[in-house]
Amino acid sequence: QVQLVESGGGLVQPGGSLTLSCVASGFTFSTYRMSWYRQAPGKERELVARITAVGDSTHYADSVKGRFTISRDNAKNTMYLQMNSLTSDDTAVYYCQTRFAFVDYWGQGTQVTVSS
Repeated sequence: QVQLVESGGGLVQPGGSLTLSCVASGFTFSTYRMSWYRQAPGKERELVARITAVGDSTHYADSVKGRFTISRDNAKNTMYLQMNSLTSDDTAVYYCQTRFAFVDYWGQGTQVTVSS
C-alpha cells in the first residue's frame, strides 16, 4: 500500500535550519508530483512547496520563497524540504502529499517548532 513517511522535524531556534525528508513506497514515486504541506495550530493546512515528477519544476508559497528548497531523489524514493531562516511562523506539522487515481495520500507528519 502507499506509504509516505516524514522525518527530520524538531526544535530549532529562530534563524536556524532544518531538512525534512519524505520516504515513499507502494507506488511508482518517479512518476508523480509531490508536495509539502503544513498545518499550524488553529490554522488550515496549507501548501508549502510542490515539485514535478522529474524535479524539473517547483512551486513555493510566497511565505517560504527564498528560504525553503524542495527537491527529490527518485533513485531513493525520497523528497526533501530544506528550510532556512526559520521563524516562529514556520512552526507547524509538516506533511508530504501526493495524489493519483483521484486520491490524496498523506504522511503522518513531522513537527517543526521554531522557538528560542
